[in-house]
Amino acid sequence: MLRLELTDLSKSYPAVKANDRVNLRVKPGEIHAVLGENGAGKSTMMKMIYGAVRPDAGVIRWNGQPVEIRNPQEARALGISMVFQHFSLFDTLTAAENVWLGLDKSLTLAAVTQRITEVARVYGLEVDPLRPVHTLSVGERQRVEIVRALMTNPKLLILDEPTSVLTPQAVETLFITLRQLAAEGCSILYISHKLDEIRALCHHCTVLRGGRVTGEVDPTQETNASLSRLMIGAEPPQLQHLQARLGDVALSVRELGVPKRDQFGMDLHGISFDVRCGEIVGIAGVSGNGQQELMAALSGEDPRAEAESIVLFDRPVGRQSPRRRRAQGLNFVPEERLGRGAVPSLSLAQNTLLTRTTAVTAQGWIRTAEVAALANRLIQRFNVKAGGPDAPAKSLSGGNLQKFIVGREIDAAPRLLIVSQPTWGVDVGAAAQIRGELLKLRDQGCAVLVVSEELDELFEVCDRLVVIAQGRVSPSIATSQATVEQIGEWMSGLWAPRGAAFHQEATHAET
Repeated sequence: MLRLELTDLSKSYPAVKANDRVNLRVKPGEIHAVLGENGAGKSTMMKMIYGAVRPDAGVIRWNGQPVEIRNPQEARALGISMVFQHFSLFDTLTAAENVWLGLDKSLTLAAVTQRITEVARVYGLEVDPLRPVHTLSVGERQRVEIVRALMTNPKLLILDEPTSVLTPQAVETLFITLRQLAAEGCSILYISHKLDEIRALCHHCTVLRGGRVTGEVDPTQETNASLSRLMIGAEPPQLQHLQARLGDVALSVRELGVPKRDQFGMDLHGISFDVRCGEIVGIAGVSGNGQQELMAALSGEDPRAEAESIVLFDRPVGRQSPRRRRAQGLNFVPEERLGRGAVPSLSLAQNTLLTRTTAVTAQGWIRTAEVAALANRLIQRFNVKAGGPDAPAKSLSGGNLQKFIVGREIDAAPRLLIVSQPTWGVDVGAAAQIRGELLKLRDQGCAVLVVSEELDELFEVCDRLVVIAQGRVSPSIATSQATVEQIGEWMSGLWAPRGAAFHQEATHAET
């Protein structure tokens, strides 16, 4: 008997037909991948299974019986749990309170808190149940979502881009967990753009394109190239990584130290590194080791740093606002798409005004035609699938919204671009495009600083790497001389004595 069967499932929105007569069959204990480019209809299909979206037509069968899943509560009662790509957590509540909301209220909050700790330990997912969600990084929020789903002992677990902000070590631990769940009879629907993961983990793969099923394959018998062709109709373009032509120092960070803003944050200690025009510097690290605090200090969201500890194009800016830093050529892409990178309820055109104010007159009037033209240009240039400049940001798939936000900042022709998690939840074709745009910026003389928890991405685009751990940064190392194993060790805080950092920086500057 099949655990789940979808027959001719369809769902339309005003601007797009998200799913068109989709069919899917999932067996008990099967890890089943759903593959497709951004906007192919994967998340919509999963939300229909979970009861978060009602289908327009079609039948869902659960253990052979037709069912109508009207809301997530009914899905959980059947034994279906889901980890969303865009987190469904309340910022002002603790991790434990968020988990408690979705569980049987016969359990006390204290019992749930203890159970979270036990589940997190068993599955190797570090979660502090007492921390408010607004203090957590994206990677830490991802772990809360996964633990919450595992707490329900699901018969079908839906995972939408579960590893997009997890470290390689955490991914390996999660895979062990998923294989264990599958061996116990749990079915798993797994959405990911990481083709290596699908080939290593999944038993079967259904491919979506344009809202329709276009193929089913055994991923273990496929290559990355063949899966890519099934998904986007072509292999992703090969990146051209030319020899860096170094210019002046764009960003100089010296002995940056900022105390944490709350008890759950991370103190920054003596952070020092440079980013020069014409190079890409990457910052690797396990989520929650000071990345958020460092990005806030560099972007100006946290102006408590000593003025001279952050120097932008020879000007001390440690105390300056984000607006003043932007006026000097610094553009910034935060790690959170919805809420910080974009306002969900505003249109794409309106969202351009968050950082692009050239269409605003000195008297404060907005030239709406110019704003719409800018949004339309970004949609065309970065191949964003959206219902035009007036489409609300929340109507886009995660990957398409990411392309729009990154494109908005790249299109501004920055002198220094700081970008956090640039290809989070983006399909292979779009990821190659974004990385290619970053390399193009660098070749045009822009300085680029990339913060990412994807080591493959950092090794692909960066000229140099530093690692952040416990609020401190490692020595700088040329990417060509680094190994994944070495960077993995450094992510645990194991690197050479602090003096080596200055030696390597000095050596780099001389060359």
